[in-house]
Amino acid sequence: MTVPFLNLAAQHAALKNEISDAVEKVLNGGHYILGPNVTEFEKEVAAFTETKFGVGVNSGSDALTLALRALEIGAGDEVITSPFTYIAPAESIHQVGAKIVFADIDPRTFCLDPNEVAKKISPRTKAIIPVHLFGQAAPLNEIRALADSRGIAIIEDCAQAIGAKYSEQSVGSFGRLGCFSFYPTKNLGADGDGGMVVTNDESLAKKLRMLRVHGIEKRYYHDLHGFNSRLDEIQAAILRVKLPHLNRWNARRAEIAARYTNAFATLPLQLPVAAPGNTHIFHVYAVLSEQRDALQRFLGDNGVPVLIYYPLALHLQKVYADLNFQRGDFLVAEQISEKILPLPMYPELTNEQVDYVCELVGKFFAKHA
Repeated sequence: MTVPFLNLAAQHAALKNEISDAVEKVLNGGHYILGPNVTEFEKEVAAFTETKFGVGVNSGSDALTLALRALEIGAGDEVITSPFTYIAPAESIHQVGAKIVFADIDPRTFCLDPNEVAKKISPRTKAIIPVHLFGQAAPLNEIRALADSRGIAIIEDCAQAIGAKYSEQSVGSFGRLGCFSFYPTKNLGADGDGGMVVTNDESLAKKLRMLRVHGIEKRYYHDLHGFNSRLDEIQAAILRVKLPHLNRWNARRAEIAARYTNAFATLPLQLPVAAPGNTHIFHVYAVLSEQRDALQRFLGDNGVPVLIYYPLALHLQKVYADLNFQRGDFLVAEQISEKILPLPMYPELTNEQVDYVCELVGKFFAKHA
C-alpha cells in the first residue's frame, strides 16, 4: 500500500462540480479583483471565527505583515514570537523593520511557553505573535495577562488553526488581530494562495483594507504606504464552497488522530496532546522519536513518505545569522526539531490507510526494540 503524505486532489475530486460552477460564475461575471465573493467570504470567515471584520489578503504571510503595519510597528520596536514554526511570523517582523525576539516553547504542545515569553518582554516590546501550531491554540489567557497589563498587542498566527478553539472561543478572536492562511495544504485550503486578517476593531479593519490596496480609500488617492495584497476573487469563490465542510473535515482529522494515538499508546513515542480547554484540529499529527531519521526512512521505504516540520529551529537558520543566536539558546525548540516526525494527516485518509501507517510504525519498533 502507498499512503501519500498529502493528497489535495482527493478533496478537489469530492467537490469538483461545485468548485467548477463557482469558478465559472466568477469568470462569466467579469469581476476578478475584490469582487462579491471576497466580500461575502470575509463576512463568512468573520462569523466563523466569532469576530466582526475580515479582510482578505494575498497570503497568510501578508496577513501577518499587514497586521504589524496596521499597528504601526516598525524600527525600534520588538516583537516576540516562536522559534519553532514556519518562518512567516519572524519574516513579517523583519519586513516591517522591527526586532525579532524569540521565546522558547512548551515541550508538550510546541506553542509559546508564557514563562519564557515573560523573560523576553522589554520596554520596547510592542507585540507578541503566538503561533497556534499544528492546530491547537497557544496559552492565550497567560499570554494575554502578560500583554494587556503592559499595553502589548497580541497578533494571533492562526495559519494552521482555523476552527480551533481555546476555552470554547475561536482562535483569531482573542488578540487585536488574527491572521489566517488558505495555502492549499491548510485545513481550509484554496487552489492557490490566500489569507485573511480578522479583528473586532473597525478602525483597524478599515486601515487593513487600505493597506492591501496601495494605501487607498478613494481610488487614485493614496493616504498610506501600502501594498498590493488582495485575496483573489476566484480563490474566494473556491473557499466559499469549502468553508461549509470545514467542521466535518476537522472532526475527521480528530478521528484519525485518535486512531493514531490508540495504536501508538505503548510505543516509545511522545504523542500529540491537546492542552486542557483546547479543541485541537490536527493540521499536523506529529510524534517525537529518538529514532526519527531511521523511522522516516523505514516509512518511506514502505510506501509512506513523510516530511519533517521543522528540521532546524528559526534562530539557527542562516538568514538570521546576523542576530547572533547560538545553539542552546532555545533548547526545547532545538530538541523538538531533532525528534519530530509528522505522519499523514488529511480528512480523505481512509481507516485502512491510517491502520497501515500504524502497522508500519509498530513493525519498526518491534525490529528496533
